[in-house]
Amino acid sequence: MTAGYEDHIDLRGSDFHGSVSGKVEHHYHGVGTEVPLATAALPAAPVPLFGRDDELVRILPALDPRSDTQRPVVVCAVSGLAGIGKTALALHAAHRAHGYGWFPGGTLFADVAGYSARPLSADQVVADLLDSLGVRGRGLPRTTSARLALYRTLLARQSERMLLVLDNASTTAQITPLIPASPRHRVLVTSRHRLTDLNARLIDIRTLTPQSAAELVASALQTSDEDDDRPVREPDALLELAALCGYLPHALDIAAGLLRRRRHRAIATLVDDIKASADPTDTLRLRPVFDTTYRHLPTDQARLLRLLALAPTADVPTETAAVIADLPAARALPLLEDLAAAHLVNPSRHARRWRLHSLVRAYAAGVSATHGDQPDEAGNARARVLQWYAGRTEAACRHLQVMRPDAANREGQEFESGAAALAWLDTEATNLLAAVQWTDEDQHASLGIKLALELGVYLELRRRFDDLISVSRLAQQAAHRVGDQAGEARAWNNLGNGLWKKKATGGISAGIRALVRALNLYRAIGDQYGEAKAWNNFGNAQLQLGRTAEAISSHALARHLFEVVGDIQCQAAATTNLGSAFRVAGRLAEAGNAFEMALRAFRSIGDRRGEAAALTSLGNALLQERRRDAAHGSYTHALEIWESLEDWHAVGDTLRNLALVHHAGHNFSTARATWALAAKAYHRAGASDQSARAARAAVGHREG
Repeated sequence: MTAGYEDHIDLRGSDFHGSVSGKVEHHYHGVGTEVPLATAALPAAPVPLFGRDDELVRILPALDPRSDTQRPVVVCAVSGLAGIGKTALALHAAHRAHGYGWFPGGTLFADVAGYSARPLSADQVVADLLDSLGVRGRGLPRTTSARLALYRTLLARQSERMLLVLDNASTTAQITPLIPASPRHRVLVTSRHRLTDLNARLIDIRTLTPQSAAELVASALQTSDEDDDRPVREPDALLELAALCGYLPHALDIAAGLLRRRRHRAIATLVDDIKASADPTDTLRLRPVFDTTYRHLPTDQARLLRLLALAPTADVPTETAAVIADLPAARALPLLEDLAAAHLVNPSRHARRWRLHSLVRAYAAGVSATHGDQPDEAGNARARVLQWYAGRTEAACRHLQVMRPDAANREGQEFESGAAALAWLDTEATNLLAAVQWTDEDQHASLGIKLALELGVYLELRRRFDDLISVSRLAQQAAHRVGDQAGEARAWNNLGNGLWKKKATGGISAGIRALVRALNLYRAIGDQYGEAKAWNNFGNAQLQLGRTAEAISSHALARHLFEVVGDIQCQAAATTNLGSAFRVAGRLAEAGNAFEMALRAFRSIGDRRGEAAALTSLGNALLQERRRDAAHGSYTHALEIWESLEDWHAVGDTLRNLALVHHAGHNFSTARATWALAAKAYHRAGASDQSARAARAAVGHREG
């Protein structure tokens, strides 16, 4: 086999007298004979390999020479985030393939250093590959094209199958000239980028599972010192350490090294050190690794990565990413796809959301904090996000409330329906609640207050009272700090509502105190609409404490004020609450009149939610009057509306009421079945305690 040649003699610069003749000598080296080869010099694979069985199952069939393929040569490209263990996985796969006898011609390995300061080109790598094939010295062609031609010729003439492992490629161009043409051979490539331009089997590597990550650290410690029992003594700390390392093998290896050096200190101490660090990538010594990736990003991708790290959470929808980067969505989407190809963000199945790895997010946030080109880049980005979220949340809640004087006829981003608005709020709730935390910063206080207050409608509807209390307190403190009396009054109102509705010990009394603060502020600024809202909530809280007469007075005043400001919807709601207070007081005729009046008002404006609430309250009064058939009809009508609105907690409440109607009528089997349905509805609403109580009631009826 020809392994090298000299195809000319350079006679330039010589002084000849007379005729000249020359001879070209061709030097042939038989591979494996005269010149030592390095086709079996595959680096050792780290032992053991944790949590990569699924990936190996995907890689090995691509390397198996028995597999059918239409490709001229099978290339398998393994890609993933820096430090995720691509090289270790590739080496394990290569060694296993070699052990199966799939590549008797040997294995070539080259680190193309794609993410170093000086990445190797194919021209540079081919010289090393030829050296491994025994071509060196005078046998090495002088020109790059000749070297590549010789390299391809050698592989084409190699009758025995070979495996080529190209590690750490950053671009397709870096490796394409090195891919052999012969279908006998296989190529295994690793990269931090998803090499979509390569005609290859593309395999993305994800982070380890929590258990595999913990096992990696435990194994590393016990390999060094078999008496190191810290993983056994501190299983919870070990899992927390794995999470802080983002389940990234390289970070886990570094953490294990740090634990070896602090042999007599608990794992929990390293956990505390990482948590106390402003940037965990510094503590885990990962910054240089991420630096190499970041330096290879184009300017627009690098900017977007920095800004994504400033988003409220690591999970960012495309539309929010566009807002934070101040780009049209059509421009942001391809940039996000580029970052996903670099494994710096992980796309959802439908590419509508993007998630940053925890350590990538920490790294990018650190870069953003020190980025000097735009000193207020972070502040401006957060302001855009808050403004977007506040406007979007207001629009969504406007759909939920049907109509509201202080929100009607405003321009905003609309939704197709109330269901679409509620679905958006459910999906974005985590981000919205996280964004509210920026209210603590004075530059974001006004927008943060607005977002927190708008969220009150949604959080009350979803009965997320802990969150309602938390964001309302933040809004109240910020509003007081910046002198926003209207915002502070509304925050006190929301806070009072959340406190009494949670019904925790002392919560109702605390709620009443907050509502008194709201009333005083609303009066001070002359806001009758706000005052009416506070009186309405105040009456509800009073009723919970058994102060029925005071509750009747509060609701009557609220109804009057809503009539003054011309809010039909809220006036009807206050009338419904007034009817409930009348019912508790035993004034059932007045209660019935109030509910009928509220029903007419809600139906006149098309408020289905209000109508269902009034029907439910009317059913309660009818049941109290022992008018079971009428109560059943009222509850059944309400149930149809609640189900259409997909308000599963209200569905559960109404089914519970229907079960009571059936029980009162001695229809025990129907009552039992209705309790079971109520349990399912409560479960669907996430109300586990009420679901359990309904399930017990169903069992009790069965036993009866």
